[in-house]
Amino acid sequence: MNTFCFTSKDEERYARASLMFAKRLGLIDDSSLDAVRVRCNAENEKRQRALDAGEVVYGLKQFTLPVYLDYELTRFRLDFAAEAEACKKAFNYQPIDKKQLKEYYKANSDLFTRYNGDKFRFKESSMVIYKKIREEQYDAEINAILCQLD
Repeated sequence: MNTFCFTSKDEERYARASLMFAKRLGLIDDSSLDAVRVRCNAENEKRQRALDAGEVVYGLKQFTLPVYLDYELTRFRLDFAAEAEACKKAFNYQPIDKKQLKEYYKANSDLFTRYNGDKFRFKESSMVIYKKIREEQYDAEINAILCQLD
């Protein structure tokens, strides 16, 4: 598939805002959809060279544009939540203290339950909570960009 398949204008706007934020973070140099196409082609060529050389390729052998865009958008979110070095250089992360972590744990206790109903303890969940809070901050940044686009 050689085109982007957005299911709605909102989905396209979200993707564009995410790409703009990734550029601000220094994760990419160009936030245009044409640049996504170029990066997708480069990744596909890299994977093909590795396959031709008999190397192991993890994941897909070849990306379609919609799948590659989803891959990039997911990677941007995860890099932000994990406070990747490039993100730390470009973004002023606010510290998250133990009180905030515990408040999130209490407010979202349903997220920290095992299949059989017993709960994960706070200590077991604190790293996940930390990243969930960072993901909420990421969403807030994207929403701010979307508001600017309006």
